[in-house]
Amino acid sequence: MMLDFNIGLGGILLPVVLVLLGASFRILREYERGVVFQLGRFWKVKGPGLVIVVPGLQQMVRVDLRVVTMDVEPQDVISRDNVSVKVNAVVFFRVIDPQKAIIQVENYLMATSQLAQTTLRVVLGKHELDEMLAERERLNLDVQQILDAQTDAWGIKVTNVEIKHIDLNESMVRAIARQAEAERERRAKVIHAEGEKQAAVSLLEAAQMLARQPEAMQLRYLQTMTQVAGDRASTIVFPLPMDLLGRLLDKQPGEQAPAKPGN
Repeated sequence: MMLDFNIGLGGILLPVVLVLLGASFRILREYERGVVFQLGRFWKVKGPGLVIVVPGLQQMVRVDLRVVTMDVEPQDVISRDNVSVKVNAVVFFRVIDPQKAIIQVENYLMATSQLAQTTLRVVLGKHELDEMLAERERLNLDVQQILDAQTDAWGIKVTNVEIKHIDLNESMVRAIARQAEAERERRAKVIHAEGEKQAAVSLLEAAQMLARQPEAMQLRYLQTMTQVAGDRASTIVFPLPMDLLGRLLDKQPGEQAPAKPGN
């Protein structure tokens, strides 16, 4: 009778022991770590590979060490020049200390998401709209540095932050379009005025050079006649000697021509 009892007890304990042994073995992938607690206290970080956890005495929490891509929800931001915009971004981070990520914060994913939203509003609110549109790289770096400093106590490394969209309302879009149009007109006028100035300087230099050599003016006159004659136009060009025109202009009204010798 005693033998039958021992056989029956052994038949019950053996499956239980096999189940406990099977539950003690855990396999962690290369990118996973296990934070093991023994009787509620932190014991060690295990993995990757085969890990033994004693059921009932130890508990293990898996932590993924891969880079997490988190989309930050659109945030209503008021810039320093009182312009209301909607901004959303994407945050890239990874866990570098599994112990801190599990012990120091309840849910590191939720905490990082909320911190990214508030940091995005605070940082962008210190800048004007033009800076948000033109200096996005610097704003990305500012947000990344602030997030990285605040999440360091959680064992998290923020590697990059990218602002995806800056949405403006319709009235602000029209105002920016008018501003851009006015800026283009201003640049066109400045460029035209600069061209006129350079042309005037060039004409002045050319006139001074021609004034020093009257023969050059005659050659330029003949060259202009050749160009006009080459065009198929009905314009008739009559050459007038410049020396004769100069004598007529120099002669005063009422002044008689000098008498010829011998008269």
